[in-house]
Amino acid sequence: MLYVPHEEGQGLVEYALILVFVAIVVIAILALLGPQLGNMYSRVTSSVNGA
Repeated sequence: MLYVPHEEGQGLVEYALILVFVAIVVIAILALLGPQLGNMYSRVTSSVNGA
């Protein structure tokens, strides 16, 4: 008979690592593009307000 190890907790750890990786990528993108997004938001709000 073939022995298959019981690996219940491994899936949770893998999901947690993926979540941490995605969070790091999002934070890095926001850090790089944050000033540009802020400028774009300012331009849009000023054009909507008619300034």
